[in-house]
Amino acid sequence: MSKIKYSGGYKYQLREDAITDVGIPVHAVTEWVQLQDGKLYIRQGYAWDGPSGPTIDTLTFMRGSLVHDALYQLIRLGQLNGCMREEADRILRRICLEDGMSMIRAWWVYQGVKWFGGPCADEHAEPEVLEAP
Repeated sequence: MSKIKYSGGYKYQLREDAITDVGIPVHAVTEWVQLQDGKLYIRQGYAWDGPSGPTIDTLTFMRGSLVHDALYQLIRLGQLNGCMREEADRILRRICLEDGMSMIRAWWVYQGVKWFGGPCADEHAEPEVLEAP
C-alpha cells in the first residue's frame, strides 16, 4: 500500500458552496477559493479551523471565521497582497456583526486578529503536507 498525504489542523468542512460579498476588487483563484468582482466563492469541501484563539465557536462567528480563513489563505499563497490583511480583519468584524455578534465581542475579535493574526497570513503558515504511514 502506498502512503497517504494529508493536512491537519482543520475542524470544519463546508458542505455546500458559499458566496460572500467582500468588496475586494481583485481576481484570485485557487482549488477551493475564488475571488472575483468583489465576491468570495468558497467551494464545497473547503476545510478551515473555525474561530481561533481564546474564544468559543458560536454561530455568530462561523461565517466570519470561514471568510477570514479563506482570505488569509489567499494572502499566504500570494494570490492576495499582504497589505490586504487589515481589510480581511475588518471584513471578519463586519460579518460577525451582521450575523448577530455583540459589538463588544466583535471589537475583541477584531483586536485579536489585528494584533496576533499576522503569523497566520505568512506564507510559511500554510499547513504542512504530512504522510502516513
